[in-house]
Amino acid sequence: MNHIYFFIFLFFTLSLPAQSDSSKLKLSSYIETYYSFDFNKPSNHQKSDFIYSHNRHNEFNINLAFIKANYNTSSIRSNLAIMAGTYANANLAHEPDLLRHIFEANIGVRLSSKHQLWLDAGVFPSHIGFESAIGKDCRTLTRSILADNSPYYESGAKLSYQTKNEKWNLSALLLNGWQRIQRLPGNNTPALGHQITYSPSSKLSLNSSSFIGSDTPDSTRQMRYFHNLYAIYQLHPKLELIAGLDNGMQQKQKNSSEYHHWYSTVLIMTYHLNTKIDLAARAEYYSDPNQIIVTLPYNPQNPVGFNTLGYSLNIDYKISKQALFRIEGRYFESASPVFKYESGYTNQNYYLTACIAISL
Repeated sequence: MNHIYFFIFLFFTLSLPAQSDSSKLKLSSYIETYYSFDFNKPSNHQKSDFIYSHNRHNEFNINLAFIKANYNTSSIRSNLAIMAGTYANANLAHEPDLLRHIFEANIGVRLSSKHQLWLDAGVFPSHIGFESAIGKDCRTLTRSILADNSPYYESGAKLSYQTKNEKWNLSALLLNGWQRIQRLPGNNTPALGHQITYSPSSKLSLNSSSFIGSDTPDSTRQMRYFHNLYAIYQLHPKLELIAGLDNGMQQKQKNSSEYHHWYSTVLIMTYHLNTKIDLAARAEYYSDPNQIIVTLPYNPQNPVGFNTLGYSLNIDYKISKQALFRIEGRYFESASPVFKYESGYTNQNYYLTACIAISL
């Protein structure tokens, strides 16, 4: 942890070149505690392997807690956030110990005084998907299978541009890999990405994002091509609809012209009952027959890989401007037994999760 304190000190030192600039520095924090009960009762208290958020069974825990410093002027910007929680344990398990506590660490410079043209580098939230690791910013308490099995974060460089009417946001990215801070050993293949967001009005937002790269060493390089598409539409002042679609394919082997495919769809409807209460319903489907993304333990009863249908319903209660209480029921069903059940597997799974999130 001494290394983390050093990074915090370094950030403050670099971000405050003069006392008069201290007003441009903002400090914030977020903590989300939760309790989740998996009715399949896994003996090790760990939910199924494809769940990376709120993934502990029958225990009170912290999904995500972080402290963040943000420094912003008209020409430079920087962010540093240090985190802890079961989200970090699950999603950054392959990173070195020190890096597992980094939620965000980046610096950006504005390349034009007349246009919103920025170059950012470091570790930042993923450009893929409408869900993030910060629960309060998502319509549902838990993350969709689609979100849990695509990048939450990335490291690299990002060139972004926003039009003057703020209707278009364009980004091009050069990345270290698929949800990686540190490169995979033996991998020197550049990973590329793009993001285009179009918001013609306050009621509609359309987004297209992609990833092109390899998540294997160069000696066995298998190229991965992935695209995320979603739309957010305000049907009514009280009713919002989100539709998302992920498509991916990866080479079967190095230099192969044949590919394994996977895809996922999700539909979320949110109803604002009043100023205090929101309701959200979700339907989703994830198909990965060759287990490219969702790798399951060996099971002779499962010849069809991962093909799962899910539903959820959650209720949010806004305790105050800073605090939110949520409760969610969730159900999964698969054609084959892929869900942990005590010491075995079954084809159905029920969850009940509650959380309190506070942001300051």
